Amino acid sequence: MWILIVVGALLLLGVYLSWTAGRLDRLHARVDASRAVLDAELLRRSASALELATAGLLDPATSVVVADAASRARTVNEESRYQAESDLTAVLCTGLDDPQDLAALREEIPGLGQPLDELGMACRRAAHARRFHNEMVRGAQRLRRKLLVRWLRLAGHAPWPETVELDDTVPRGFNG
Repeated sequence: MWILIVVGALLLLGVYLSWTAGRLDRLHARVDASRAVLDAELLRRSASALELATAGLLDPATSVVVADAASRARTVNEESRYQAESDLTAVLCTGLDDPQDLAALREEIPGLGQPLDELGMACRRAAHARRFHNEMVRGAQRLRRKLLVRWLRLAGHAPWPETVELDDTVPRGFNG
């Protein structure tokens, strides 16, 4: 009788460990996918900012600053990427933060509405993608901190998932 209980317990433990390893593998795949989506959304945001800056619709000083920040965000190395993205956010918040100014610009300059709308959407999508990615990472980290997962090394050789920390504030001018 004791042998059946031990075999049953070992079987249940094996099923639980297999399920946990599969769940961890799926979480790591989702983290990788959400990171790819985040990178794509950040590229879309910098492309929209660069397009707006080079369209000749903004004043020259704002165009130069936005174009420079957007270009740096697109071309900087991986170690400095998130700082460059935060710098782009700061530039956008400085130049395009007042909803009243943007409304006046929309009326004054024909053709400015569409590039501004695209940039606003790109900013919002990038912010949502970062939040979603960070939630995926926190879920994977929570599972990897469990005692059995650590002891039995169920994560294998997968790197520790990292959150993405950058300033992705959507300028107020795009929220109105």
